[in-house]
Amino acid sequence: MQATDIQWSKAEKEIARAAFERAYEREIQALVKEVRERAHRVGEVDDLWTLHDFLSARRHALEGKYDYRYSVLIFVFAQLVQEGWLELHELEGLATDKLTKVSALTRMGCHF
Repeated sequence: MQATDIQWSKAEKEIARAAFERAYEREIQALVKEVRERAHRVGEVDDLWTLHDFLSARRHALEGKYDYRYSVLIFVFAQLVQEGWLELHELEGLATDKLTKVSALTRMGCHF
């Protein structure tokens, strides 16, 4: 079965959305904390531009990572588990084939 062929039931869509939002919120909160720490260390204009560049890069990375298209969601979940923003048990309720794919991709250490 190709990832693009995976069908999602209504219940699975609800579980997936909740897990996706939880991971996003965790990562955003960590980013806010880091930005506060970095902003506290701004002493010169160069520090300000460095912070700006950091934020621009993080925004680009987050917008690319948090893709809620069902055709790529298995890969998104695997990446989020690898990075520690999501736990496999938070996906319980998804069909066994989906959980197996996420788990396998996570173990393989795929870079997404």
